[in-house]
Amino acid sequence: MGMNRATADRHEADHELGRRVQTGSLLMALAGVVFIGYGVVFLARTFFGSGFELGVATLNGVTPAELDAVDPAVMHYINHLHVATSAFIIATGIAITALAWYGVRNGLLWAWATAIVAAVVGLAIALPMHYADLFAHNWLTHLGPIYLATIVFVGGAILAYPGVGSESQTTEPSGNTEA
Repeated sequence: MGMNRATADRHEADHELGRRVQTGSLLMALAGVVFIGYGVVFLARTFFGSGFELGVATLNGVTPAELDAVDPAVMHYINHLHVATSAFIIATGIAITALAWYGVRNGLLWAWATAIVAAVVGLAIALPMHYADLFAHNWLTHLGPIYLATIVFVGGAILAYPGVGSESQTTEPSGNTEA
């Protein structure tokens, strides 16, 4: 009887780890989708917006139209940087989403670690400049979506971690079963 209880306890623990991995990977993937959305908005504002980027209407009171009238090359260069930045935000979001959905969800530690590194490198390089106070921006609209996605991502990563790389995965998220 003791063996049956130990087996039941082990099964319950494995099931809980599997559920945490599933929920955590879903949160990580959701954060990746928000990163993609933020990058798409960033890109769209380059061509269709009235400001420079989300939460930045002017640079010291100068609008994009006024800057374009003074020096079109500077505006073209800013747009070039915005397109490149949005591309990397979108690409990072795609990578994080895929790693979380296909790797972390299947309990792969390397996928979890790679998603973490991709997010940390991007945020660690991009965010500190915002605290230098070099230009005015609306903190909520400019950084709010990224901070929200980061909180969701970190929560998912913490939730999933105990189950990634564990020997026993009781759930088969991809629907594959082996006989």
